[in-house]
Amino acid sequence: MTKTTKQQTVGKSSKKAMESINTRLQLVIKSGKYTLGYKTTLKSLRQGKAKLVILANNSPPLTKSEIEYYAMLAKTGVHYYSGDNVSLGTACGKYFRVGALAIIDPGDSDIIRSVPKEDK
Repeated sequence: MTKTTKQQTVGKSSKKAMESINTRLQLVIKSGKYTLGYKTTLKSLRQGKAKLVILANNSPPLTKSEIEYYAMLAKTGVHYYSGDNVSLGTACGKYFRVGALAIIDPGDSDIIRSVPKEDK
């Protein structure tokens, strides 16, 4: 019985964290500037415009390592979204899958301060 309650509390805390990221992400979509997708994320990293990169947890390892490398060169934070690319697309308010997302201007959101730089 205690095992199920422990799992429920762990689930609730991670769900709350995911909800807060989703609300901040929605605020960025409404008021800020962002790019969706692998290619445009790499472009914004190369140009040095990206402030934060968000990766879905089911993105391919090669894609993940390449974006991490460019982010390290650009001194940009990388956040690993706890959901897959379908839920990341839904969190952005889109009806398609989003594997990578670069935030260029956060707008009214405090997502860059609230999300830790290296979140593994």
